Amino acid sequence: QVQLVESGGGLVQPGGSLRLSCAASRRLSRFYAMGWYRQAPGKQRELVATITSGDSTNYADSVKGRFTISRDNAENTVYLQMNSLKPEDTAVYYCNAKAGLVMIDFWGQGTQVTVSA
Repeated sequence: QVQLVESGGGLVQPGGSLRLSCAASRRLSRFYAMGWYRQAPGKQRELVATITSGDSTNYADSVKGRFTISRDNAENTVYLQMNSLKPEDTAVYYCNAKAGLVMIDFWGQGTQVTVSA
């Protein structure tokens, strides 16, 4: 089974930046897409950004223009560059990968992002 490990979370002031990384334990077979989700306390998990095998991207309206998702050529690492961070961006951010002959979801353990003065 592929394991995803997130890193790069932390505490940042409003208007600051963070870059999250998600590394897969092995190269993904039949890669479809990878993405970032986030969940704040008491709220549902929401999609933040996705990137496909063809490098097309999609963003939630709340982060569009501020966040950028990218991946490496080996399709085993995905990044989320977060700029102009707001307090409402505070959440646990989870990495997701969709891969396999029968497409399945892989999830990381999450990394905490806190935006506060």
